[in-house]
Parts: sequence; structure tokens; C-alpha cells
Amino acid sequence: MTKGSTTMLLDRIRLPLEDELRAERHRLIETLDALSDDDFDAGTTLCTEWAPRDVLGHVIGLDYVLSSYLPYGPKINAANQAQADRARAVSRDRLMEWARHWADNPSATSRLGAPILLGDLGVHHQDVVRGLGLTRRVPDRTATAIFREGLQLSMWLNRRVLRHRLEPTDGHRPVALPGAKDGPTVRGTREALGMWLCGRDSVAAELEFA
Repeated sequence: MTKGSTTMLLDRIRLPLEDELRAERHRLIETLDALSDDDFDAGTTLCTEWAPRDVLGHVIGLDYVLSSYLPYGPKINAANQAQADRARAVSRDRLMEWARHWADNPSATSRLGAPILLGDLGVHHQDVVRGLGLTRRVPDRTATAIFREGLQLSMWLNRRVLRHRLEPTDGHRPVALPGAKDGPTVRGTREALGMWLCGRDSVAAELEFA
């Protein structure tokens, strides 16, 4: 089967969480549209040294896995920064136009990877929202995806998932890996737990440690 025929086949089906991925992309755009130019270009986020426009450049860049990451080999941080730098080179209007196309037309790799990318996108949306002191209602599937993203990322980022018993208070079963069953318990919403597992320490005040 050729690449073109594979793409045509994918276009005829809806993949798991594809619709929610598109919806979350549009929700991020709504958040960004509401920002002043100063906040968009230089506002604080939970991503160190990145403003909202940089976060947007990064999540858009994830749609282009080969061109964004392959040239950098194992240097993922350098690839991420290149995505942000590329977004810095265009106007807000042009970047938001690009974002709307990205939201409506996810790449084939993003559609296939929607269960993973939804969590990453949800985390970065919260990076913007929380960094600017805003609030929003996180949809149920996005909250679960953020929690799962935290579980996966924590395995190599900070190993918190290996040391703590995690008890979401809003509708997900507790999670305790074998080595963490006798460790301290951390309780909180799926979103807050996921953000904490991803290394966003500012959310710790919302969690209960026992």
C-alpha cells in the first residue's frame, strides 16, 4: 500500500480520540485569542522561558515529526526550541492562522497518535492557563489524558510515579506501581496530578500528600 493510499484510507475513518484532539486544539486557540498582545508574546507559562506563542509553536511543530525532530537526532530539547523559534519569526496573526489550519487538519501521524498527543496538548494548554493565573473547565477526556501523560512522562523525568501511590479524586482508579504500593499517597484531580507528575511543581499546593 502506497503512502497516498494509506492517507486516503485514514481520511475515511475516525481514529480513537481524534475528535477530542481537534476540539482541544480549538480550545487552546480560544484561550490564546483572548490574550492581550503582551500576554501572548511575553506572558508567563509553566514552561520555563516560554511565552504562550512559544508553547503554540511547539505544539504545532509536533504535527511535523520528521521535519521537526529528525534533523536533531536525540537532542529533543533543541528540536522543541527550534519549533518555538520558528513561531517567533512570524506575526501573531500569521501564527494564529497557521494554528487554525493545524486544529482543523491534524497530520496522519497526529491522528494515529491522538491518545498520546491529547495528553501532551492538554498539559501545554494548562501551562498557558495556569501560568497566566487563568482558569478553565478541563473536559473529562482531556483530564484523563493529562493524567496518563503524567504517568508516562514521570517514568523518566522525575520518577514520582515510581515512588507514590496516586489517588485521583475525580473519577479515575488509584494507580500504584509495584514499587510504590507502600509509598506515600498523593490525592488530587486528574489534571493536577498529571501536571505534578510532569514536573509542574506549582500545582503541589492543590494536592494532598499522606
